[in-house]
Formats: sequence, C-alpha cells, structure tokens
Amino acid sequence: MFEQLRSRIARLIAPKHRRQTRMYNSARPSRLAGGWAPNSSADQELVTSLTSLRGRARQLVRDASYAKRGKVIVVNNVIGAGIGMQAQVKTTRGELNDPVNDAIEWAFIDWSKAENCHTGGVLHFHDFERAMMGQIFEAGEVFVRKHHRAFGRSKVPLALELIEAERIADETEPGPVDPGNMVRMGVEVDRFYKPVAYWIRERHQGEFRLGISRSDRYERVPADQIWHLKITDRWPQTRGEPWLHAVVRRLQDMDGYSEAEIVAARGAASYVWWIKSSEDPASPIVTANAESGAKEFEVEPGMAKHLAPGEDIVANTPNRPNPAMDPFMRYMLREVAAGIGTSYESLSRDYSQSNYSSSRLALLDDRDLWRYFQAWFIRSFRQPLHCEWLQQAVLARAVGAVSAEAYANDLERYELVRFKPRGWSWIDPSKEVDAYVKAIRNGLTTTADVIARTGDGADLEDVLEGREQELEMMKEKGLEFDTDPNRTASGEEAAPAPVPSPEPAPKPDDKDDDEEEDQSAKDARMLRALGEVVAGAIAAVGGVVADALRSQKPPQLLSTFNNYVESAKAPDVHNHISAPTNIENKTIVDPTPVKIENKIELPAESEKPEKKRKAPATGAG
Repeated sequence: MFEQLRSRIARLIAPKHRRQTRMYNSARPSRLAGGWAPNSSADQELVTSLTSLRGRARQLVRDASYAKRGKVIVVNNVIGAGIGMQAQVKTTRGELNDPVNDAIEWAFIDWSKAENCHTGGVLHFHDFERAMMGQIFEAGEVFVRKHHRAFGRSKVPLALELIEAERIADETEPGPVDPGNMVRMGVEVDRFYKPVAYWIRERHQGEFRLGISRSDRYERVPADQIWHLKITDRWPQTRGEPWLHAVVRRLQDMDGYSEAEIVAARGAASYVWWIKSSEDPASPIVTANAESGAKEFEVEPGMAKHLAPGEDIVANTPNRPNPAMDPFMRYMLREVAAGIGTSYESLSRDYSQSNYSSSRLALLDDRDLWRYFQAWFIRSFRQPLHCEWLQQAVLARAVGAVSAEAYANDLERYELVRFKPRGWSWIDPSKEVDAYVKAIRNGLTTTADVIARTGDGADLEDVLEGREQELEMMKEKGLEFDTDPNRTASGEEAAPAPVPSPEPAPKPDDKDDDEEEDQSAKDARMLRALGEVVAGAIAAVGGVVADALRSQKPPQLLSTFNNYVESAKAPDVHNHISAPTNIENKTIVDPTPVKIENKIELPAESEKPEKKRKAPATGAG
C-alpha cells in the first residue's frame, strides 16, 4: 500500500515532457520576443492609428527639415512642373489629325487656368497636381471632387475641388446607409469593398470657429463624383497611410537629439571658469570682487585680476560640438531615406560619402521608383480626368473641331491621348549621349524614347518642331552656328548629300517568279505603250495628209491642220480630222473625208491577268 502511494506521488511530481512543435524560430514566444502585436486587417490597424499618424506626419513636415525635404523630393520627381498632355486623335488612314488634336490641346490649356479648373480660383492645374501629390505624401491620400458647372470664363462645365483627408468623417457615425453596405472610416462600401459613397464634412475639423461651425455637418457624396488617390499596399484597404509612417519616430528623435546637441554646444561656446576657495563657507566672502560681495564678475580681454588668498581658478573644458554627432546623424538619416523610398544622397544632399558610380546607381534606382509613381498618377487621375473633361468640352462646344455626333459615335478614337511626365537630365552627358546615339543606330531604342526620358516633359514632335523653327529663323537672319546640320564640326559648310541615281528597271528575265508586281504599274506601262503606237500612227497619217495639202497650199487649212496634228500627239484626246472637199473652188484629188481618231481601250476586268498570291509566311521552327 505504501509503495503504491509512493509511486503515484512520484508520477505527480515528475516533470512532464511537452510535445515538441516545429515552427519558425522568429515566431517562437520568449521573454526577448515580447511586444509583438497580433495580426489584423489593414483597416483594423489604420482605424486605431490613422488620426495620430496623419497629425504627426503633418507636424514633421512643418517643423523637421528632412521631412520637408522628403516631400519636396517626391513632388518634384513625380509631378515636376506638371504632366503635359498631347492628343493623339487619328484619321481613318491612321495619320494624326492635327486640326482636331490642336483644338483639344488649346481648349485644355485654356481650362487649366486657375479661375477655370479650380473651384477656389487659386490653383493652376499643374499647381493643383503638385498640391495633390503633397497631400498623398503627408496624409497618405487625397480626395478630388468634380463639380459640373463652369467657373471663371471657361466654357467647359467642370471644376475640381481638393479635399484633405481630415474632412472625411472617419470618426463619426454617419446616418442610414443602403442595405448591404457598410461605412469604414467615412467611406461607404458594398460587400466587395467597392466605394459607393463618401461622407464628407462641410469644413475641416481643425478649422477655427466663428460661431456655429459647419465642421460638424457632413454630406453623403456618391463615389462617381470623387477621385480617391492612395497607394494600396493591402486589400481591402479603405484609407491610405502617410508615407512617413515608418520613420515618424526616427525623425522626432533626430530633431530632439539635434536640439539637445545645439543647446550643449551653445553652453560650451560660452567660456566659463570657476574660482575655487579654501576658506570656510561660514566665514565672510573674500573674493577678487570683495568690495561688492558678489560671487560673479566679468572678465574682459587683456585684463588681469588678483585672487584672494586660498583661491584658485578652475577652467571649463567643453567637449562640444560632439565629434560623434555627424556619423550618428548620417546613420539615422539613411534609415529615414529608406523609409521614405529615396536615396540618402537625394535626401541629405550629401555626396561626400559616395563616389560617382554609387551616386549614379542611387539616382537611377530613384528614377525607376519615380517612373512607377508617375504611371500610377496618370492611370489613377489624369486618364479618367481627360475622358471626363473631353466629354464635357465637346458637349459644351468648347472644341470646335469635334462635333458631338462624331464624338459619341467613336469615343475611343477621340479619347486617345499621350501624357508627358517630367524626365531627367543627363548625369554624365559626354558618355550618355554617345551611348544613346549608338543604341539608336543599332536599333536598341528610339529617338522618341530617349527624348521622353531626358526631355523633361517634351516629346519627339515638340523637339522636331522647335528644331525646324530654329533653323528657319537662323536662315532668315543669315546667322550661322555650329549647331547647323549643314555645317561640319570644323565650321565648314558640309557638302550636299549625293542624290541617288534611279535604279534601272529590272529586265523580265531577271525578275523572280515569286515576286509580285503591282497591277497598277502593269496598266500604266500598257497605256504608255499603246499611246506611243497611236501617236506614231497619227504622225504617219498626218504626214501623208500634210504633204497632200501642202501641194495645194491652202494657208488657212495648213494652219488648222497643224494644230490638230499637234493636239493629236496626246494619247488621251480624241481627235477628229475631216478634209473638206472643196477649197477655193479647187477640188482635192481624194475627196474622201480623212478621219483620225485616237482611242485607247482598257482591257476588261475579266481580261486582266490574275495576281499571284504569296504563301503566308510562317515562323521559324
């Protein structure tokens, strides 16, 4: 009995062997791995943090120099001076319809004025684009509302309103919504998370209040009246996150550390020294300024002071500025640049820590990112805006070259457009220009692609037209420059290009059996041959008749006949010549009328030789 009880107690107090579970080492719970938050959806993470992130990001852009620099970099590289537009409407033959394209472009330029495109009448369209991109950087998103009525002097009934993210009622319970829909942070979506409507405050929530504020009142705006621009990292993601969300704390720490170092340096720059005394603190003060009893006094340059017995000078040895501050701040700034998405060199403007190759590699990597954001901005905003604007412009008769009927019957043809985002200049022109020239000659790229990358928003058509106008102006004013294509590099006038001699017509024997000859060329040769035969016959008959008439010497008749003979040489003219039977009471030997008729009969359609058809080309292998 005792042994059974002992064994049972031993089993109870014995350590239990836990079953081993295979898992990722980074996911194992431990004392050092505490603080990891559980996984949640994108909206669940945003709903608890979006307001704070947005406010802190805006404050950093206002106060922190590197945060403001990051915003400038993004806006300048994505938008630049503005994204250009070039209409690409083509004719039925596939050629550009210049009158229609020019009319569309001029109408858009007129609408782009601030009083026409902006509801506030302040922002030109390209300034409007820059403001949009700035809001996307700061707040992670921007809202643009369409107002279908004419503003200013524009004929186009369309204007745009820029709405900041704070005006969306993301922390307010809206009114009743449609069955099956739900409101997520101010955006009403259906069961597929497609936006249906936006709940927008009439005024900014942080606007100063004069009496009863309208910031507490909001309205439901249908989604087809709103463009919501944001970068979607996870789906479904209803709202956008600020681009500084990953570096907010780093920027704040850098700002605080920099301020503390500056305060310490200011204190160290103020030279301070102390007088050390061995007297009893309870005894009367005996100092170099004992007559006033003050413990502090000023020392001027070149002045000597006598110290009291028992006093000594202790000098201050400041250690500021801190020599370790520069490498530490560079480390922090590299982390901030990685969080924003730009290079350290662009954000800091410090090229002392890299050579030419590494700096060039960083800039090229940055430009790939900017090209992506340019394409995103064009397809998310500019392309749908162009379709909306063109429809309103055509219906309002603002584009005179396009009728509403023609536009309605072929929307896709009239909506063709090419957008011209900004490009970037050469990093090393002497090498890159030569490389691009070789690439164009070898067929690896085109001139249009090179201009699009380096032309800062210009395209091939703009460059060619500008070059043509430049050369014409030089020629009119009699000026000669080294850039004239008719001059060599040494300044001498280049020899004119040799005119190629026409190739001899191939002989029938040399023609390949598989070559197909154009039927129109055959018909043309046949007509020329028939014309030569008929002209020769007319000349022969005319010579006989002329000799007969000259023997009678009727001057008027000879003149008339010569005119007829001259006109009869053309193969496509019908000539009727009849000799009269009686001239000045003299009878011609042969009174039979002479009738010469030049007619060329074309072969019937059924008699034409049948075209040879080539076998369809097949791919290799």
